[in-house]
Amino acid sequence: MKLSLLGCLFAASFSLHAYAASEPPIRLVIHGGAGTITKNTITPEQEKEYQEKLTQALEAGYAVLNKGGSSLDAVQASINVMEDSPLFNAGKGAVFTHEGKNEMDASIMDGSNRKAGAVAGVTNIKNPINAAYAVMTKSPHVMMVSKGAEQFAAEQGLEIVDPSYFRTDFRWEQLQKAKEKEKVVLDHDGKNAALFVDPMMYDYKYGTVGAVALDKNGNIAAGTSTGGMTNKRFGRVGDSPIIGAGNYADNNTVAVSATGSGEMFIRTATAHNIAAQVKYNKTPIDQAARNALDEVKELNGSGGVIVLDKSGNYAMEFNSEGMYRGTIGNDGKPQVAIYKND
Repeated sequence: MKLSLLGCLFAASFSLHAYAASEPPIRLVIHGGAGTITKNTITPEQEKEYQEKLTQALEAGYAVLNKGGSSLDAVQASINVMEDSPLFNAGKGAVFTHEGKNEMDASIMDGSNRKAGAVAGVTNIKNPINAAYAVMTKSPHVMMVSKGAEQFAAEQGLEIVDPSYFRTDFRWEQLQKAKEKEKVVLDHDGKNAALFVDPMMYDYKYGTVGAVALDKNGNIAAGTSTGGMTNKRFGRVGDSPIIGAGNYADNNTVAVSATGSGEMFIRTATAHNIAAQVKYNKTPIDQAARNALDEVKELNGSGGVIVLDKSGNYAMEFNSEGMYRGTIGNDGKPQVAIYKND
C-alpha cells in the first residue's frame, strides 16, 4: 500500500513537471539604449535606478504575457514604463532639438501579419509607442508625422500632454553642452563645419528604448521609441520609426529593436538585415545580429540590437561599451544587465 501511494505521488509529480515543460514559451527582451556606458560614466546610485526601472519594465510586459496577453500588448506595456521614466531618451526623458523642443519617434510591428505603425516628430503625445500602435490598428497607413500624427492620436483618445511635460533639467543641460561644442567647432573650422561633424558627438549614450516579445500563441512583435538626437535640426528623423531599420517583426524570422547611430542603421537596413540572414541563410540569430552590427561599424556607426524568434531564442548584441538591457521568460525571473561583461 505504501509503495502504491509512493508510486502515485511520483506519477503526479512527473505529470506536473511534464505539463510545465510543455507550456508554450513566453519571452520578453528589452533595451534602454546603448553607448559609452561604463562603471566610470554612471554612479552606483544611477546604476541602481536603471536596474530597477529595467526590472519594472520587464515585469510589466511579463504580466501581460503570463496572463495570455498578446506580444503587441506586452511590448507596449514594457515600453510605456521606460517612456514614463526620465532615465531614458524616450517619452518623459526625451532629449532636446536645437530649437529647444522635444520631438519623439516610435514604431511597432506585428510579426503575425507584418502590419506596422509609426509616428515621427511628435511633441505632445505622452506615450508615442501607443500612437504608433493606433496608426497600425486604426488607420490604413504605416507612418504619420508631426501635427498630423498628433491630431490623429488625439482623435483616438490617446493621452495628450503639454510639451513642457517632457522637459527635464538633465536633458536641457545636455543641449547647452552640445551647443557649446558646436560653437567650438564653428569657431575653429568655419561657418558650415557643424553640419559635417559626427552628429553623435553630442551625446554618447543613445537612450532609445525598445522591446521584443513572444506570446503564448507563438506570435512575436517589436517596438521602438526614442526622443531622437540631442541638438538635432531640420526635422531630422532617425531609424527608430523606420520599419526595417530600427524595428522589424516577422513570425517566420525574428523580431528586432535597435538603438544607436540612426543614420547608419537606416543605411544598412539593420533590422531587416538580421531577419533576411535568418530567412535566407539560416544564420543563428546572435550571429546575424553581430553581422548586421559589423556593417553598421563599417560606416563608423555603433549601437545594439535585441532579437527574438518564435521559439523563444533571443540575442542582445551591441558594439558599444554598454547597453541597458534585460529579459524575462516563463519562470518570471527578470534578468538585467548594463555593461559589456555583465
